[in-house]
Amino acid sequence: MIKKVLIANRGEIAVRIIRACRNMGIFSVAIYSKEDEKSLHTQLADQRVCIGEGPAKDSYLNMDRIISAALNVDADAIHPGFGFLSENSTFARRCKENGIIFIGPDPDVIDRMGNKSQARKTMMDAGVPVVPGTREPVYDAETGKKLAQEVGYPVMIKASSGGGGKGMRVAVNEEEFEFQFNLAQRESANAFGDDTMYLERFIENPRHVEIQIMADSHGNVVALGDRDCSVQRNHQKLIEESPSPAVDDAIRQKMNEYAVLAAKTVGYTNAGTIEYIVSPGGEFFFMEMNTRIQVEHGVTEMVTGTDLIIEQIRVAMGEPLSFTQEEVKPWGHAIECRINAEVPGRNFMPSPGVVENIHLPAGNGVRVDTALYTGYEIPAEYDSMIAKVLVHAPSRDAAIRKMLSALDEMVVTGVDTNLDFQFQIIRSKVFREGRADTGFIEKFMNLKEKALEVPET
Repeated sequence: MIKKVLIANRGEIAVRIIRACRNMGIFSVAIYSKEDEKSLHTQLADQRVCIGEGPAKDSYLNMDRIISAALNVDADAIHPGFGFLSENSTFARRCKENGIIFIGPDPDVIDRMGNKSQARKTMMDAGVPVVPGTREPVYDAETGKKLAQEVGYPVMIKASSGGGGKGMRVAVNEEEFEFQFNLAQRESANAFGDDTMYLERFIENPRHVEIQIMADSHGNVVALGDRDCSVQRNHQKLIEESPSPAVDDAIRQKMNEYAVLAAKTVGYTNAGTIEYIVSPGGEFFFMEMNTRIQVEHGVTEMVTGTDLIIEQIRVAMGEPLSFTQEEVKPWGHAIECRINAEVPGRNFMPSPGVVENIHLPAGNGVRVDTALYTGYEIPAEYDSMIAKVLVHAPSRDAAIRKMLSALDEMVVTGVDTNLDFQFQIIRSKVFREGRADTGFIEKFMNLKEKALEVPET
């Protein structure tokens, strides 16, 4: 049994995990940097431990300090949340070596699936459809240029250890390949400490659709349906919804089946996400697997009536899944908007500062995951996401109306946010008709005025 969980994260996901622990009668421990001393997660947890200065490398990415903190407070388990060390196999392995349960997949599985190029190779061998591209990792621009000719331009250059849109660049021809490759590789080295790259055929005007899976140590793997994550800026998701308006039931069924096959192929346990890229013609290809809980997990929770964080903890304790595939019956439609402290008109520049006033929307089928409170100072050190607004309704049209109402009601003053920007997207004709692809934001941003130009319904 797990009696005490140390949460190796911060912000709204740390708050989310603390609440799940409370619901299970489990003692929670918050770690925090000096920058985060007054953060909400440190106030809600049963115990808190400072692990260093503000920069992530000195705190939330410092394995030694996190492991030491867990041992000092006698934590049975560590939940990594998302980001930071959540997909770091070395960290998962060190937890195991120190007798601490890592609430996530086995480190060897993280190695196989967390590394994007290795995951591609594994899926090719399993017969899962994969975007045409390189089979082996690429380490230098010269080799990459030769391989890009075989793949065919335009090509997507991607970091093997990537995530959050970092280490990704598109090269449309051979002349710009070297510049884009070196740029992506430097970004990957800085963000993930890994300069291993791979190449994929760049599919134009695609949709980004993913399948949430849960697996236990008893051989059970369940697909919990799909999420459409196509509305993105700089390769980072802004809006997610379930089910996707881009695929029909036949395609959805196939995507679910391949997701289960992928998880079973590698002996996966705990929560994971199989991400697909879907062409305008309806073809879908495996893109990558996220070996952790996703930012957008709440969308799936709303349409399936599950609690994925609680399920993660139960699976980590060795318990079987609390539901079967037959019992998972997604109902209605859910949408999530990520609220960021940023200025959309200035290329989404972060806007840290003190929250002077905040009002959160509420009501039937409305959920807000956040760590904000009046007087809280949003630090400049970390990601700009400050809240997630989620809604659930019987139909997509009803969910859109409910989201517009929720965004209209929400108030955050003292810092700039993307609230108005999100409102414009949701009420746009393109989004309402379910036609927004991954290039939606770039296509409809006026480069001079930096304002969303989408005809309203």
